[in-house]
Amino acid sequence: MLTGAGLRVAVLFACAAVLTGAAEARTVTWARSGDALTLDPHALNEGVTHALAHQIYEPLIIRDSQGKPLPALAESWELTADPTVWEFKLRSGVKFHDGRPFTADDVIFSFKRALQPASDMKQLLSSVDELIKVDDHTLRIKTKGPNPLLPANLTDLFIMSKGWAEEHGATKVQDVENGEQSFAALNANGTGPFVLVSREPGQKTVLRRNDTYWGRGQVPLEISELIYLPIQSDEKRIEALLSGEVDFVQDVPVQDIKRLQEDDGVRVVVGPENRSIFLGLNVGDAELATSDVKGKNPFADKRVRHAINMAVNRQAIQREVMHGQSIPTGIIVPPGVNGYSKELDVIPPNDIETAKALMAEAGYPDGFSVTLNCPNDRYVNDEAICKAVVEQLAQIGIKAQLVALPKAAHFQLIQNLKSDFYLLGWGVPTFDSHYILSHLYHTKTDRQGTWNGTRYSNPDVDNMIDSLTSEADLVRRNETMVNIWRILQEETIYIPIHIQTMTYAMKPDLEIAVDISNQPKLKLMKVRKSN
Repeated sequence: MLTGAGLRVAVLFACAAVLTGAAEARTVTWARSGDALTLDPHALNEGVTHALAHQIYEPLIIRDSQGKPLPALAESWELTADPTVWEFKLRSGVKFHDGRPFTADDVIFSFKRALQPASDMKQLLSSVDELIKVDDHTLRIKTKGPNPLLPANLTDLFIMSKGWAEEHGATKVQDVENGEQSFAALNANGTGPFVLVSREPGQKTVLRRNDTYWGRGQVPLEISELIYLPIQSDEKRIEALLSGEVDFVQDVPVQDIKRLQEDDGVRVVVGPENRSIFLGLNVGDAELATSDVKGKNPFADKRVRHAINMAVNRQAIQREVMHGQSIPTGIIVPPGVNGYSKELDVIPPNDIETAKALMAEAGYPDGFSVTLNCPNDRYVNDEAICKAVVEQLAQIGIKAQLVALPKAAHFQLIQNLKSDFYLLGWGVPTFDSHYILSHLYHTKTDRQGTWNGTRYSNPDVDNMIDSLTSEADLVRRNETMVNIWRILQEETIYIPIHIQTMTYAMKPDLEIAVDISNQPKLKLMKVRKSN
């Protein structure tokens, strides 16, 4: 099945192979527990989806494996004399996979597209007032107020070809929440290091090296073909690696790390991810749809939330579920993200008796029942974490009924406000707390709170969050951020569990570092030559 830009891409690809000479071929089969949920680069703000998109599409600014921002489709950027205007110098000579030239028109089109109601990326551009084309390779972005952190918001905002989207009826963002399909969901035409050859959702995606990639010679780009396989079963994923069916596993099960490290036929690399794993509680509805308590919402009572926070035993989860491969946390901000504070990262004592007393004081001495929604193909040992939480909450009388689903269905429950109690993970590609606050805590609106499944709404907190996008004084901005976190830590809307660590495993001739955002750029993978 030929997809992407169609036959024109295939012809260009064949010509490029002749012009560049016979580059050494190395096919890499890349496996992880779940598939990208769409190829539409603006439809869903989800890490696995972005990880695949980064191979095909590119943003103006990209981050290296340690999180450092680097030029991509923008060669440089600076704040002008007007503190509300950023100027970006775009890379010249870049072409999309179908041969169309990349210009400022494509950036303006892509950003306007990303601001559409169906886009899950619109919050990242919420401060934008105007997009101004100076010339084909110069763009100015005017914001509603001074926003010194705008560039940090652009690292996952992928650029599409305006002409390609118009030609194929792909100018509108796929409406994932309502189950819509679209041309851009199954086809792609980026500027990135790999070209889409075929896409079978949930089964296999095949990419080939872009031999006319603008960055050739600046990055290894040593993989000639990339085959992406979602393999949900931990056991089957590792079996596929050991049998040679798979070359690179992005999410190694924690229980298999030790034996793989002892296998000479496997290279294992371990590193931190700037992603927290936590529980979300419906604190806003008058009644929980899945609870036996009627006429009121037990999660709306702060005493119940504090009791849950005490009952969740993070150290036991680290030891028994994660085999030591996690960092217990008392706040959902990962270390290294602006706004993180050791002062606020306080893990409550696992005090069951005090938790029971709080439950009784709140009017629930015998507890209550509720459904706990959990993904089973997204985070490291996600379903096992939820099973542990179910057992731990039973100690204080909360009878949690576990419903584990593939991430596509699970995420729809959260975004459509159909879950009372759920597990979620959140990475921070901007390395700034605003990304967490605006998505997870802000009152849910068309552009804010898009992942706030808790129904939490606090106008004062909203105003402080909104001020973070226009406060030019970084000292004052950071003070506001600390004040927000102090309020939210006391509110206990989410129950932090841990910071996730990641383990990659690969054939010994391959080499790539763990990406701190867990979005490895396979153009950086090196292939060791055999002796």
